[in-house]
Amino acid sequence: MSEFFSYTFIINALIISVLCSISSALIGSWVVIKRKVLISGGITHASFGGIGLAYLLGLSPIIGSAAFAVATAVGIEMLSNKGKLREDSAIGMFWSVGMALGILFISLSDGYAPDLLGYLFGSILATNTVDIISSAILSVFLIIWFIINYRKILFIAFDEQYAVSQHINVRTHNMILMILTALTIVISIRIVGIVLVISMLCIGQSAANNVTHNLKGIILYSFLFNMIACIGGILLSWWINIPSGATIIIILTLIYSIIALATGKKQSR
Repeated sequence: MSEFFSYTFIINALIISVLCSISSALIGSWVVIKRKVLISGGITHASFGGIGLAYLLGLSPIIGSAAFAVATAVGIEMLSNKGKLREDSAIGMFWSVGMALGILFISLSDGYAPDLLGYLFGSILATNTVDIISSAILSVFLIIWFIINYRKILFIAFDEQYAVSQHINVRTHNMILMILTALTIVISIRIVGIVLVISMLCIGQSAANNVTHNLKGIILYSFLFNMIACIGGILLSWWINIPSGATIIIILTLIYSIIALATGKKQSR
């Protein structure tokens, strides 16, 4: 075990696990309560277009994916709010166009994109200093934002009409939270990849929602569950040489299954 902690890339992976567990717990709790999981999936897959464009232009894939993710979040929110396009149709359009553009841009770039599989399926053990700094900045901002606006977020999450009656600008807060969701997705892509990142925003939070219906409780429990899954995924991927991203999601699913069974037994008594 001492040898396990002697490697820099393991320490980096553990640090970003903590940071991403914080950001995904905060944003994911809002996503699950507001039933915006499908929107998160659309943002996630649309960000692939930004990764492809970044490869084509020789830029960092994180910059490209962040630009596309934020543009998608804003686009879906604006089109659905103005009634120009149904929300599910907007999600499907951005989802498919983003993936198509990613494939097109990568096909136009010179050579082979060696890190592409890492962005599709996750590569937490390849975490670098830039990833950690980006995740730390986002996590700190989210903590501050949720502390300052907790009551507003609580009202909007559970009853938008009541939030409006309290003179809360619901549309503006929803837009900001959508943008923060997009940025959280971009950071989490490094851990579990585009294919699996939506799981970081919903499985642990759904498990937490079986334990408590209190927003603070959901955030705290989902942070705990995500942390257990991330650390467990790193350990297993190291010991038996299996993909870390997929392992993290499998552990999260097991956590959800155990809690669902346990709470089901309690409710039946």
